[in-house]
Amino acid sequence: MIVQPGWKILTLDYVAQHFDRFPVPVVTPLVNFFTGLLPEGMRKKYRRVVASGMMVFARKTVVREQRKLSVVIPAFNEAATFEPLMEAVLRKEVPGLEIEVVVVESNSTDGTRELAQKFQDHPRVQLILEDQPRGKGHAVRTGLARSRGDFILIQDADLEYDLEDYDALLEPLIAGRAAFTLGARHGGSAWKMRQFTGQPLLSTALNAGHWFFTTLVNVLFLQRLKDPFTMFKVFRRDCLYGLRFECNRFDFDFELLIKLLRKGYQPIELPVNYRSRSFKEGKKVSMFGDPISWLKACFKLRFTRVDPMAEIAVPAQGPARNLSTAGQPAPAKA
Repeated sequence: MIVQPGWKILTLDYVAQHFDRFPVPVVTPLVNFFTGLLPEGMRKKYRRVVASGMMVFARKTVVREQRKLSVVIPAFNEAATFEPLMEAVLRKEVPGLEIEVVVVESNSTDGTRELAQKFQDHPRVQLILEDQPRGKGHAVRTGLARSRGDFILIQDADLEYDLEDYDALLEPLIAGRAAFTLGARHGGSAWKMRQFTGQPLLSTALNAGHWFFTTLVNVLFLQRLKDPFTMFKVFRRDCLYGLRFECNRFDFDFELLIKLLRKGYQPIELPVNYRSRSFKEGKKVSMFGDPISWLKACFKLRFTRVDPMAEIAVPAQGPARNLSTAGQPAPAKA
């Protein structure tokens, strides 16, 4: 479903005539005064303005007897944690939901691909094998395009997050109280986010960066979010309808969040458990390159129009319609 403001196409002359017909003290004289100062061309120019109503667009869909959750797992060089994570996800049960697991393996060099292939025949697993690593964002986009669930949850292939938080994050969606939830790590406290034993300077630098980018997003997009960059982004599948994504690395976290915000979805933030791993343990964020891409993403998305109506007229082409993979080769399925 897409909700947009009710737009009207009006001229300033029309607005002035409206206030002449339905006078409002103070407002009518001011409108007439300022309209009279403008040249005729400006008064008669058509302008798109927001009216008092709203427009709601929806498409017919089949209501399933049992709804489905798609857990999208991008995996690259995570041999130490991948197998226990998969076993935990496949054991996980959420009342009222069937769970499918969409694994996108990006041609790891440490044995993760071989571990992933052990699960390729599992009835609840879709295994997508990429021919080369193109970044976490690219892998998530590929997974989104292949997901078939009513709800989508993004799960990294490490063990930084607690799977027991699935239930709390999904409850507002299942109950219909929200369309989009975020798992705020340590209650959203930036200075508790990452604490590495024996590496206080690294912890402080990463936490300061988190605070800076959180503040930047809040200022640019008029939000009051505590942890906008959490991996735990959980949303209804239809939230993605009409959106296209371009980012391939960790800037995808920004792109996904901001496009959902600009489409009109306001997330509920819920506290989740989190244990950050260090670079020695496999953290892949670049301390210098990635922050630059995050800045670019923030400012580009602030001034780029996000139009969820742009692709509504495109004929349906299977379950991956409109989700993110235009311009990409079709991923191979094991």
